[in-house]
Amino acid sequence: MQTDVLIVGGGLSGLSLARQLQGAGVDYHLVEARSRFGGRIQTQFVESQGQTGYFDTGPAWFWPGQPRLEKLVQELGLKVFLQYAEGELNFEDERGQVFPGQGYASMAGSYRLDGGLSKLVDGVRQQLDSAALSLGETVTKLEQTAAGIGATSVDGEGQVQTIHCQRVVLALPPRVAAERIVFEPELEEGAIAAMTNIPTWMAGQAKIITIYNSPFWREAGFSGDAMSRRGPLAEIHDASPAEGGPYALFGFVAMPAQVRQQQSDALKQAAVEQLGRLFAKDALQPIEVILKDWAFEPETATPLDAQPMYSHPAYGLPHALSNLWQGQLMLGSTEVAANFGGYLEGALESAEMVFRKLM
Repeated sequence: MQTDVLIVGGGLSGLSLARQLQGAGVDYHLVEARSRFGGRIQTQFVESQGQTGYFDTGPAWFWPGQPRLEKLVQELGLKVFLQYAEGELNFEDERGQVFPGQGYASMAGSYRLDGGLSKLVDGVRQQLDSAALSLGETVTKLEQTAAGIGATSVDGEGQVQTIHCQRVVLALPPRVAAERIVFEPELEEGAIAAMTNIPTWMAGQAKIITIYNSPFWREAGFSGDAMSRRGPLAEIHDASPAEGGPYALFGFVAMPAQVRQQQSDALKQAAVEQLGRLFAKDALQPIEVILKDWAFEPETATPLDAQPMYSHPAYGLPHALSNLWQGQLMLGSTEVAANFGGYLEGALESAEMVFRKLM
């Protein structure tokens, strides 16, 4: 296979870059290691009582003042809605004692996408030439030669192929690229160190989503927001669809990844019991419980990402990564965006930045 630009990674940044290149008439090919597009964007669907609910297991929110995302949503004809924020916030102390009315919904004013964020991914993908997209294909080696770059990839059946290109964009977390791809010639030590030192946003996180036929917390005057020092969920929010059910609460798991690994069933049960303490006994009877642990997806996280992240990193493209292989090798994930690094807007920002360089 031969192309001008090879995009490695089919998340929002890679798909957005492909969309821009296609619009400019630039030959490209995009390969994604997963069996689906979207990267950390993933929506799961649950049917109950004749209704289908959509629940984002990765990012769920975006905010005013993110112009690229707003523009893309409008271009794709998608609808947004405000995060549910009516009612009070509950607080749980270390002993499991609950104190209601400790403030209001902390994510008030944030937006969600009607139908789930996977609609954003699907909307972009449907505008792309399907012949220029490959799923289930992992790039294992990049070799710079006098003729360009040869990319070795392996599919799910172990079949190996070489893609010949002139330029490569790594639209995946820098740590993952540094760990999984062999570079020939080897990148300078400072470049590998810079890639390894960039934390992958939310890669070490796990979310639990509990799904119900009734939004009993709303009926009791609660927003669905809660904070806890006992856990296992530290931060909880309403995750229900824009209209109708089934309804849901979700929380971020406050437990090290190594501890979570062998305790999925116990963890889900403990989360349900916690919601029963925080809201009502109705919480003890979910119709489904979803646990999504990103720390154990090799396309998202490395062992370094299991370390807790206590603040938002100062993202951007380090100088050591600004001119790899004389500009033939570029990074393009949300982690290298200077202004909105880590966010969905950052994925679009990085794609825009790389597109300008390629042109």
